[in-house]
Amino acid sequence: MTAATPPTNSGPDPLTPVLTRRWLSPRSWSIDTYEQLEGYEALRYALGKEPDRIIQLVKDSGLRGRGGAGFPTGMKWGFIPQGSTGPGAKPKYLVINADEGEPGTCKDIPTMMADPHSLVEGCIITSYAIRANFCAIYVRGEALHCIRRVRRAVEEAYAKGYLGKNILDSGFDLDIVVHAGAGAYICGEETALLDSLEGRRGQPRLKPPFPATAGLYASPTVVNNVETIASVPAIVSGGSDWFRAMGSEKSPGPKIYSVSGHVERPGQYEAPLGITLRRLLELAGGMKGGVPLKFWTPGGSSTPIFTAEHLDVPLDFEGAAAAGSMLGTTAVQVFNETVSVPWAVMKWTEFYKHESCGKCTPCREGTYWLVQILERMVHGQGTEGDVETMLDICDNILGRSFCALGDGATSPITSAIQYFRQEFMDLIAAQPAVAHPDQLAELSGATA
Repeated sequence: MTAATPPTNSGPDPLTPVLTRRWLSPRSWSIDTYEQLEGYEALRYALGKEPDRIIQLVKDSGLRGRGGAGFPTGMKWGFIPQGSTGPGAKPKYLVINADEGEPGTCKDIPTMMADPHSLVEGCIITSYAIRANFCAIYVRGEALHCIRRVRRAVEEAYAKGYLGKNILDSGFDLDIVVHAGAGAYICGEETALLDSLEGRRGQPRLKPPFPATAGLYASPTVVNNVETIASVPAIVSGGSDWFRAMGSEKSPGPKIYSVSGHVERPGQYEAPLGITLRRLLELAGGMKGGVPLKFWTPGGSSTPIFTAEHLDVPLDFEGAAAAGSMLGTTAVQVFNETVSVPWAVMKWTEFYKHESCGKCTPCREGTYWLVQILERMVHGQGTEGDVETMLDICDNILGRSFCALGDGATSPITSAIQYFRQEFMDLIAAQPAVAHPDQLAELSGATA
């Protein structure tokens, strides 16, 4: 590949791996293997172009954030103010959200373990595009092996001249720091992550101002997910048309789907956006033991659940939303007919109650009371009004919380009641009937 023109690639087969193509290579995490497989060639091309050209390329590709929200990546980069470059101008920062705490999600950590240099190269290209000279990769603290591997990849990049001063004689400087988080789920929310990165307690900030104007250290900041940034070198190498040849019109490109639960072969499956669960189940070997599918999550436990009726819903941002859920982090959790829906919802809600930062009342108090009700119901002590009470609590949380954690906590409850209300009612119906006060009086008279 020359510095003048990007490589031209023909349209790939629908299941040709892009993000995971190096995962099975010997020592795939090393810089030697990465360079043998076209690694850092996209960087050489990008450094020969104007930063705005790279931003426009990513805009044209239609790449959308892979962390759950699906916001157009190129547009997010374009929000960074680029005019002020004088002595008093604030620096610009790139922050990588590698916290990955959503239940069922397992795509970013495998990426960093198997192919950390795709993230590092993406960070350098992105930083160059937004004119940032500092990048922080915020990795979930429990992922110790992952932290070590990414740090080693950064060291290798420094040694090869891909990081530091005057990268590849381009005049561009960049430093990358790999930061170990403190393990809180809330730090997956971008502003809570920024607070944690600054050394404070991880709690979401009030927006506006948004990170694009007042992010890390109150400076313009881009916060992107690992999978999003790891997609950038492929886009620079292949071009926007090549990238758009995969996926759907409004959700182009490949995506890593984390398939877990009652399937024969759980794991990470890369596929074009818009694939259906029916096809994913075929790739995963079908339902475990042949027990039929009952319900599943398209994007982790914070997305409304789907049922067997949704097997053919396109799993892209528009398709999932049109069917009443969200694509989220594409954490496809599959449950068969042996699983109690109220029990599963209770376990998810216990997680959200535990991980609520407590900053806002709707989430702090709402998740607490939802857990109390669900635990009482699952243990056979439900009352007739419990279902409506839960729906009322969810209504008071949804849209009233400081961040999306509260909204996400309501999704499994409201969707479970929508599709499986009878299971909740059966827990109530199993209770012994309570006698009417008049009947109690008659009984007491009879015994006297």
